[in-house]
Amino acid sequence: MSTPEHAGQTWGAPPPPPRSPSGVPRASVELSLAPHAAPADEDHTEQVAGDMGPTGRPLRQIADPPLVAGHGPAKILAVCNQKGGVGKTTSTINLGAALTEFGRRVLLVDFDPQGALSVGLGVHPHQLDQTIYNVIMERNVAVDDVIMRTPVEGMDLLPSNIDLSAAEIQLVSEVGREHTLVRTLRPVIEHYDYVLVDCQPSLGLLTVNALAAADGVLIPLECEFFSLRGVALLIDTIEKVRERLNPKLEITGILATMYDPRTLHSREVMARVVEAFGDVVFDTVINRTVRFPETTVAGEPITSWAPRSAGAKAYRALAREVIAR
Repeated sequence: MSTPEHAGQTWGAPPPPPRSPSGVPRASVELSLAPHAAPADEDHTEQVAGDMGPTGRPLRQIADPPLVAGHGPAKILAVCNQKGGVGKTTSTINLGAALTEFGRRVLLVDFDPQGALSVGLGVHPHQLDQTIYNVIMERNVAVDDVIMRTPVEGMDLLPSNIDLSAAEIQLVSEVGREHTLVRTLRPVIEHYDYVLVDCQPSLGLLTVNALAAADGVLIPLECEFFSLRGVALLIDTIEKVRERLNPKLEITGILATMYDPRTLHSREVMARVVEAFGDVVFDTVINRTVRFPETTVAGEPITSWAPRSAGAKAYRALAREVIAR
């Protein structure tokens, strides 16, 4: 016997998938991998100040930062590179987690419609009722209502999903559209020490919003020729945003990622980056490793998944450098 809620539907047929504001059907098929057990701790040869680092420079001495007496106002860092697959999301998650180990409160902002940052922390973006899109586009939605706790103590998440792709179109006609994100974050700036914004792989309006809101830009740079070519365009965009929208914007640092010391190509790209940008390049270098894809499946940062691994220690070293700058 049919019931009112089944009226108009064929018995046994699944309901149509819900649609996002952009008209795109949300994913109805769950694609997931079951995370296996965390790897055994790995020993990693520690490098000390004065040793020659992967950048070809002696490592600088950076002590553990002092604990803070209180929190806020936050320093906003945009993790940005228009080339995809260079480690933006991985670096955002793991740098955020490493900063919390030094007593800092961190908010991660997923500003990419793909929602990779949310997925990397165990969130299923297509199942969310409210995301950063709702905070930006709906005046009755407060940012505090959308912020989520993460498994890492002291680190929160402002999630995203495919809905955010509609915002780039809808904001075009808005007055002050480049400052939408900074207005969104203003109510919570005092609650955090760092806000890390994971940008989408483009130089569109969403990325310009992130740059207009940021105090600094962290540029993950894959040690590969095509990635190097795109940095000049990104730096040109940063300079235009500094001149026209955000005079305080600076490049916090360039982070070499996916470095493979066994290949001549990686070493040549690294040498060229250091030659071109000098001390802007962090001493910390993120090597290519299988551990990072594993952490995505597990939905947690490498600092808790494999706390003694080379990757975890590298992101702790990066956190020291970021705080020192």
